[in-house]
Amino acid sequence: MNDHYTYKSIFAPYFNSFIQMKSSLGIGVLMYKCSFLEFDTFFVEMGIKEIRITKEQVAAWRSTRVNDRKSTLYNKMNHMQQFCRYLSYLGHECYISHLPRRDYHSFIPYIFTHKQMKDIFDVCDQFTLKTKNMRSGLISFPALFRLLYSTGVRINEALSLRNEDIDFEKRQITLNYTKNRTQRLAPINLSLLRVLEQYKQYRDKLPVKDIASPKSYFFVSMLGKRLDSSYIHYWLKKILKECEIPFIGGGHGPRVHDIRHTCAVHALRKMVDEGIDVYCALPVLSVFIGHSNVNDTERYIRLTQEIYPDIIKMEQSIMAYVFPNKIEMEVDNGND
Repeated sequence: MNDHYTYKSIFAPYFNSFIQMKSSLGIGVLMYKCSFLEFDTFFVEMGIKEIRITKEQVAAWRSTRVNDRKSTLYNKMNHMQQFCRYLSYLGHECYISHLPRRDYHSFIPYIFTHKQMKDIFDVCDQFTLKTKNMRSGLISFPALFRLLYSTGVRINEALSLRNEDIDFEKRQITLNYTKNRTQRLAPINLSLLRVLEQYKQYRDKLPVKDIASPKSYFFVSMLGKRLDSSYIHYWLKKILKECEIPFIGGGHGPRVHDIRHTCAVHALRKMVDEGIDVYCALPVLSVFIGHSNVNDTERYIRLTQEIYPDIIKMEQSIMAYVFPNKIEMEVDNGND
C-alpha cells in the first residue's frame, strides 16, 4: 500500500482489510483511503486503544470538520458509517451514525452539448503516446467514453466490467457491481457495438496472458491491468483542455460523472422530440439510467427544461387542450 496511506491507529489493519474488500469488488477506493487517513489521525490524537467506536467519538470527530462543505462531510460520514458497519459485522461494538441530510439539488451538473461530446470522442481517438508507457490506458479511451455516454453507466460500473459481462450477440452489458448493489442490464446500440468490437480486436493483440479470458477486465491498460477512476479523472482534464471546454474545478466540474447526467438529459430530450410525454418517459429513463426509484430521475426534467427551454413551451401547448383558458370555461348562468 502507498506509504501516503499508511495508518497508525489501532484500526489500521481494519482500514486496510476494508479497502482490500472494496477493491476486490471493483469499487474505487481512493476516497476511502483519504477519509480513513483523516479518521486514523483523529483516533491517534484521541489515544483510542479499544476496537470500538462510540457515539461520542463520532460526534467529537465531526465537530472538527468545521471547514468541510456539506457534500464533503456527507461523503466522510458515509465512509465512517460503512466502516462502523464493517466492524460491527466482525463482532466489534460500534455506533452506526445517521447521515446528515443531503441536498441533492444544491449541485448543478455540467451538461455537455452534442458538439462537445463529439469533440471529446475525437480527442480520445487522436491520443497518441509520445513515450513508451505500458501503464497507459489510452487504448481504452475511445470505447470507454463512448460507452459512458451511450449507456449512462457510472465510471466505476464501467471499469468493473469483465469480458464475460459484454454480450456482443445479444447486444447487452451485464452490470454486476452497481451503486445500488443490484444487477442490471445496459443496451448496446449498433454504433457502440462496432466501437467495442474494434477495441476488443486491438486489445486482444496485447502480449498479456489471459487478456481475453472471461474473468479478465474489459477496459485495461497496456499491461492488462484494470483502470482506476482517478486515472480517468486525471485525463479528463487534459481532454477538456484539448476541446477548449473550461474546467472550473473545486468540485464544480466538468466531471466524468457529468457524462452520465448528459446521457440522461440528451435521452430525455430525444424521447420528448419523438412525441413521448415527458412524464411517461421518466420511468423508462429511470430503468435505463439505473436509479432505484423514479424520484431520483425527476431532477432530469428540471435539467432538461433549463437547457432546452422549448420543452416548456411544448408542454404548455399540450396542456392548453387539457386546461382551456379561463375565458373559454365561463358558463352563461342564464341558460341553466
